[in-house]
Amino acid sequence: LQELQSSGRGRFLLEHAAPFSAFLTDSFGRQHNYLRISLTEKCNLRCQYCMPEEGVQLTPKSELLTAQEIITLARLFVKEGVEKIRLTGGEPLIRPDVVDIVGQLYKLEGLKTIAVTTNGINLARLLPRLKEAGLNAINISLDTLVPAKFEFIVRRKGFHKVMEGIYKAAELGYCPVKVNCVVMRGFNEDELLGFVDFTKDLPLDVRFIEYMPFDGNKWNFKKMVSYKEMLDTIKQRWPELEKLPCEASSTAKSYKVPHFQGQISFITSMSEHFCGSCNRLRITADGNLKVCLFGNSEVSLRDQLRSGASEEELVQIIGAAVGRKKKQHAGMFNISQMKNRPMILIGGFPVSKMYSHVPFFFSPEPVLMSFPLRQDALQNPPNSKQWGHTSSRWLTLRASCCVFQKNPSSTFDTKCLEASPVGQVSVDCQSKEASQGSEFCTRDSESCTEVPHVSDNLTHTDEEGRATMVDVGGKPDSRRSAVAGAVVHLGEKAFGMVKQNQVKKGDVLAVAQIAGIQGAKLTSQLIPLCHNIPLNHVEVSLSLDEARNAVVIRSSCETWGKTGVEMEALTAASLAALTVYDMCKAVTHDIVIEEVKLLSKTGGQRGDFSRV
Repeated sequence: LQELQSSGRGRFLLEHAAPFSAFLTDSFGRQHNYLRISLTEKCNLRCQYCMPEEGVQLTPKSELLTAQEIITLARLFVKEGVEKIRLTGGEPLIRPDVVDIVGQLYKLEGLKTIAVTTNGINLARLLPRLKEAGLNAINISLDTLVPAKFEFIVRRKGFHKVMEGIYKAAELGYCPVKVNCVVMRGFNEDELLGFVDFTKDLPLDVRFIEYMPFDGNKWNFKKMVSYKEMLDTIKQRWPELEKLPCEASSTAKSYKVPHFQGQISFITSMSEHFCGSCNRLRITADGNLKVCLFGNSEVSLRDQLRSGASEEELVQIIGAAVGRKKKQHAGMFNISQMKNRPMILIGGFPVSKMYSHVPFFFSPEPVLMSFPLRQDALQNPPNSKQWGHTSSRWLTLRASCCVFQKNPSSTFDTKCLEASPVGQVSVDCQSKEASQGSEFCTRDSESCTEVPHVSDNLTHTDEEGRATMVDVGGKPDSRRSAVAGAVVHLGEKAFGMVKQNQVKKGDVLAVAQIAGIQGAKLTSQLIPLCHNIPLNHVEVSLSLDEARNAVVIRSSCETWGKTGVEMEALTAASLAALTVYDMCKAVTHDIVIEEVKLLSKTGGQRGDFSRV
């Protein structure tokens, strides 16, 4: 009690005579009327970006808060002035008694809002019962609108279930349905416009969250896309974007496209922190009170409860912890160096966040990717037939795709192009000696393609035969493109499993597509004498050749620059082929990769090339 009456805190309370509980008011006058309670440390997804590389040590069940302990603590906080409780995790909806907990919270006099933050997998199934029990606010984690990317990252199927949950929430009258999206450079900043468009016909509040550091997520500043950069990108597409008024304690800066049913918001935790108006406290699944999301200081309320502490003693312990709360970010100047629980054990922002283990989506410069996308994905409510286990295969093999191009101002314009259907790559080519005026001939068709003039000297060696990088500084910029191919012969058993999407490691075609795109982006790091080229467009397509029990790969790259992209296209095809091999090798090692070759190129001093 003496600590609670310390000079700074005591003076503030005396001067302001706040009617709000002194125990939940810190020394900076912030009144904490919002409590987040983690119900579990477990999750039904296995996101690569959520847990540290070494995994997390789960707390034994006996050390987690029971439902009764949760209600006891909630009742105490509500009595002191808490008006909103949010249930988090792990994934809160996998806790068997979650509906009962919501029902008990609903009975607490003075509690105005009961919310949940969920990954959405179980939401459609449980939401009617949760609503009946008293749940009146929902946040759903969704970081991508591309099913193939979703499945690769979380190592589970379930994109269609998340979408079903979003539509179910809207159907049951939740308004807004909040969708939390952590934006990270090189991963999903190219989907900003798609997420905004998602709000056109649904009562959504899509909340773009700046990427934040947590233990194990290997945070660095280059991965963060700031609120202002995101806003600039969106305003280029919707210059009429309107700013909405917000409450003083709100963490979000909200905007709306006129005539859209929903809205968007930005959680500016890093670029413009909102510590000055923070009104949040957290209780972890094992019963520890955290007064700041970024701090590692915790007080065990579970131990006090189980040791028989009275209500007055608990209130004093809580008040002492709140009184020690720092002005911002747990008092740290450089929060990227902090030590804290992994995100999954805190229940802070949604579980499916903090991209720590997706290294091939990261690059110092934002290089954009192409992912095929169903055009009706956001227009029609999904069902099991639309979004079943074949969805990723559909996405991989369709011709239409969204291509995102980078402009010099580091924001992104989006346009959609139609890609040609993936046909059969020519099986084998036998070349004559290449020289000026010579021809390439194929064994199958006996058609020949004239090969442009080629150099008599190797360009990547100097006069003494040592490796050297070609100086392209004097070359003019021009549009350059290249297409490459590869074929992976799997054998009947492995081919059948790939076709039915039964390989244990996941969707082979979807993962190989992403690996190929990343391979193109990293070519200069893999091939020593290649230049680092800013790619405007990378596309990797895979098709199934039943006659040969093979996967046929086709990759294409485009740039505007001083040197060509043949190596980027070849690297993409090669990496995609190697990924197919890696994912199928548990089924058989009798896999053959062949026909890795350049199919065509355009641009450059040596002219165009096409292998017919």
